[in-house]
Amino acid sequence: MSPLSWSVLLSVVSAVCYACAAIVQERVASTTAPSRLRLLGSGRWWLAVVLQGAGALLHVAALGLGPLTVVQPLGVLTLVLAAPLGALLARRPVTATSWRGIALVTLGLAGFLLLTGSRGSRTLEGAQQTELGVTIVLAVAVLAVLARAAVRLTRSGGRGPALRSVSLALAAGIAYGAASVFVKTAAESWDSTPLTSALPLLVLIGVLAASGLATSQASYRGGGLAAPLATQTVANPVVAAAAGIALLGEGFRYGYTGSLAALAAGAVASWGLVLLAMDTARGSRTAEAGPVLIPPPA
Repeated sequence: MSPLSWSVLLSVVSAVCYACAAIVQERVASTTAPSRLRLLGSGRWWLAVVLQGAGALLHVAALGLGPLTVVQPLGVLTLVLAAPLGALLARRPVTATSWRGIALVTLGLAGFLLLTGSRGSRTLEGAQQTELGVTIVLAVAVLAVLARAAVRLTRSGGRGPALRSVSLALAAGIAYGAASVFVKTAAESWDSTPLTSALPLLVLIGVLAASGLATSQASYRGGGLAAPLATQTVANPVVAAAAGIALLGEGFRYGYTGSLAALAAGAVASWGLVLLAMDTARGSRTAEAGPVLIPPPA
C-alpha cells in the first residue's frame, strides 16, 4: 500500500474511535453532574478519553503519511459513523434522511480523494508558527468567553444553551484543526529538528489538544449530540485544510478547475452533514420526549 492509502485507512479507523468517544461523552454529559471531580471517577469518561487518545494517535500517524487536504476532510466520517452507532445504542433504526446524508458525505469525500494531488508540502517556519498559534489561542479564548456570556441568556429564557454549545464546539473544532496543522509540521521536520527546538511546538500541540477535549466535552452538556458534533466536525477540517493550502503549499489536481471541483465536493459533503445533524437532532428530541401517552376513554 502507498503512504496515501495508509493515511486514508488510518484516518478511517481514527474516525471510528472519535465517533465512539463522542457518543460516550454525550452520555456522560447527560447523566453526570457538572463536576470535574465526578467525571474523574467515571469509568465511562475515562473510556471516552482512551478512545479520544487512540483516535488522536491514529490521526497523527495519518498526518505523517498524507496531506492535510486528505486527512482532515476524512474526519467528517466521525459524524457519519456516529449516526448509525448512536441509533444502535438508542435501539432505533437509521432513517432514510440519515442514509441520504451518509451517501452525500461519502460522495463528497470520494471527490476530495480523487482530486488530491501528490505535491509535497512545506512546514511552518518559526514566525508562521507563532502567528498561527497566537491567532488560534485568541480565537478559542474569545469563543470561550462568548460561551460563558451565553449562560446569562439561559436565565432570561433566550437561546443561551444553543449558543453556548455551538461556541464551545466551534472552539473545539478550531483547536483540533490547528493542532493537526502543528502535528503535520512536527512530523515533517522531526528528523531534522532537535528536541529542544521542537519542545515549544509540542507543548502548544498539547495545550490545543487539551483545550479541544475540554471544550468538546463541555459542548455536549445541554446541547445534545448533533449540533456540537456537526459544528466541530466541520470546523476542524476547514481550519486545517485552509492552513494546509495557504501556509503549507498543499492543493488539488488540475489547478483552479480541480480547486473548484474540490469546493463542489465539499459543498456536497457539507449538505450531507446538515442532513445528518438535523436528523440526529430530531431523533434526540423524540427520545427525550418519551412515548406519547393516550388518555383513557371517558
